[in-house]
Amino acid sequence: MGIGTASADAEPSELMTRALLAAGADTGRSGLLAGIDRIAVPQGSWSYADPGRLVADGVGASEVRTHLFELGIPQQSLINDALAAIVAGTSVVAVVVGGEARRWARGPGRPAGGPTEDCRFDAQPDVVHRRTGPLLEPVEVTHRLWEPVQQYAMIDNALRAAEGRTLAEHRAEIADLWARCNRVARANPLAAFADPMDAREIDTPSPSNRPLAFPYNKWHSTQWTVDQAAALVFCSAGTARDLGVSTDRWVFPLVGVESGHAASLLRRRRLHAWPAMRVLGEAATARLGRPLTEVETTEVYSCFPAAVRVQQRALALDIGATPTVTGGMAFAGGPFNNFVLQSMAAVIPAVRADPGSLGLVTTVSGLLTKPGIGVWSAVPDGRPLLLADLAHQAASVTEMVDVVEAFDGYDGAATVATYTVTYEGMDPSRTEALCDTPDGRRCVAISEDADLARHAVSHELIGTEAWVGKGSFALV
Repeated sequence: MGIGTASADAEPSELMTRALLAAGADTGRSGLLAGIDRIAVPQGSWSYADPGRLVADGVGASEVRTHLFELGIPQQSLINDALAAIVAGTSVVAVVVGGEARRWARGPGRPAGGPTEDCRFDAQPDVVHRRTGPLLEPVEVTHRLWEPVQQYAMIDNALRAAEGRTLAEHRAEIADLWARCNRVARANPLAAFADPMDAREIDTPSPSNRPLAFPYNKWHSTQWTVDQAAALVFCSAGTARDLGVSTDRWVFPLVGVESGHAASLLRRRRLHAWPAMRVLGEAATARLGRPLTEVETTEVYSCFPAAVRVQQRALALDIGATPTVTGGMAFAGGPFNNFVLQSMAAVIPAVRADPGSLGLVTTVSGLLTKPGIGVWSAVPDGRPLLLADLAHQAASVTEMVDVVEAFDGYDGAATVATYTVTYEGMDPSRTEALCDTPDGRRCVAISEDADLARHAVSHELIGTEAWVGKGSFALV
């Protein structure tokens, strides 16, 4: 019944409080915020022990149970959990709120020792939701394959090879997609980086668009140095009526599905695909009675091009479409662990403005690890809400391989399954590969050979034979 956003030079808890106050105003009944009984916050890059308590105090809500969700839990989980509490009758007015202020933290005038966050409450939240399952394998962490940009680049390269694209065709496709997202961001008054940028600029490495992990440059990546927060206020229709919230504020959840199944990229047989998201898409399609391509407003999670491209295929979306109303995380801004709430704040007004239409928001957690889908409408369709964790179904369709768990655990021939290249400044310097061994396992292999790195950004390595020894590799 209420959505709100905030963006200002202020610390994260203040931004979250402002966003919730805006959401209260959006309901038309600001006084109802005092009656909030539940606040859930996704863990951010800040260090608050109990951010929900700070926000509750800021809006005058004194009887609140606070929830903190760890990193690696899909943002859809917070929404589903709030909806489930309302359906069960354990919550009357529930809030999901999150925010980041990384630009504020880096801004001029900050204290020499760093920004000072509000630490009035040092108690722990009433409920802490813990992540289950690994995001990375120990061997990946040990050998510096922990950056999301590296893993997403490897996913995108695997997709290129699976679809038979050349390196040039692939780069052109992702640059064109991102240029279309940029055009959407230009029309979004809340976008943090709305300056015009065409496909050539996005694709071309430069000092202002430094290469990060082949084929990605800075402007292929989510931009999290932003000050952004968003808040959502939920209740039952009966409560909204009792509180006097006008029906033109009401938006109903039709689908809230997720998967808590976790499988690291290294263990997934099909590196270019996301069967778990396909399972969610099929469930959503069955519940709605129509394909997701017919949803009028779509915001697909967009931390890197691979995330969008893989989701388009898993959800059977039109790969020529631009599935965003914000402009995506590179241009609208990607506030770390909070973008799904920002997406909701953009999709819900579109749904309200066109009663009977649908709004779709997807969630990505980790490295294409745990998906989520929410579908909303201003008009209920008379069927029960589909609210489910489809982890079992996702696990059943995710093909897995055994891994070589030590960096020096394999010595012999292997085939490059996917790879990326990282840089020293503007120069290719390090090739990072996942390789398949003849006995059906997968290993991590690294080369510090700059000549190989330069070769790898202009020639396809996927499918080529290599010799792996002590974790390093060379082409045969």
